[in-house]
Amino acid sequence: MRNAVADQARQYEMVARAIAFIRSHARRQPTLNEISDSLGLSEFHLQRIFSEWAGVSPKRFLQYVTKQYAKQALRESSDVLSITLDAGLSSPGRLHDLMVTCEAMSPGEIKRGGAGLAIRYGTAPTPFGDALIAWTGRGICHIGFLQHADTTDALAALKQDWPAAAFMPDQTQATQVAATIFNATARTRPLHLMLRGTNFQLKVWEALLNVASGTTVSYSQLARMANVPGAQRTVGSAIAKNRIALLIPCHRVIRESGEIGNYYWGADRKAALLAWEAAQKHGQDSQAF
Repeated sequence: MRNAVADQARQYEMVARAIAFIRSHARRQPTLNEISDSLGLSEFHLQRIFSEWAGVSPKRFLQYVTKQYAKQALRESSDVLSITLDAGLSSPGRLHDLMVTCEAMSPGEIKRGGAGLAIRYGTAPTPFGDALIAWTGRGICHIGFLQHADTTDALAALKQDWPAAAFMPDQTQATQVAATIFNATARTRPLHLMLRGTNFQLKVWEALLNVASGTTVSYSQLARMANVPGAQRTVGSAIAKNRIALLIPCHRVIRESGEIGNYYWGADRKAALLAWEAAQKHGQDSQAF
């Protein structure tokens, strides 16, 4: 499993470079040959990497990166959400099919800055690049994709969030946690998350948990899901405070215009996440989370 995920992490780096090229030349819709040339690859090699990583051809995958596809996905999600919310039902995501559970820290615990908490951490490869993962006896408290190979800045940011906690490196367990996250079919019990946030942030994050994989919502739709209609700007601020990537899927929120928008771990990675999930939704290779 580790070798397979490490291979996916290496493939992701190439896919991310392709997405960056496409996004920077979107107006003229670059051909597959232009994309492969920009990466120093043959079209055949690029085709193989995309097919192995995403389960679809480059042409099909790159369709999911376009603004046109994003706007269509927003219209579809608007229809589904309107029906479920108006009927008073839970959202379509159903808390990742009940495979994620959460526990919020009390205001007192947050104020103490993690005093008395033992936080274990380590880096591990994922299908979307290496990530820093941290957890306590009460659940996962941090998943952050690394922007560079050096973990210094990422670890410093983690410790800033929990200034009074005791930190212990544990690479072996980090790899096992990552494998559990990205192999939902082998999961025997829900993943437990420990959340550190205000009541408003928790409300927004809970709403995010109900956005299904392969689905996108706008900021206004998410505000409605969180029962704070009209608070799009504040909802956006709460999303920016999320430090548990992927399991609290803030990458699934995009602008009304279809623009990808910002992402704490990089807009190109957000585009890759959305396109990968779209590929899974449409029936190809349902491998990961």
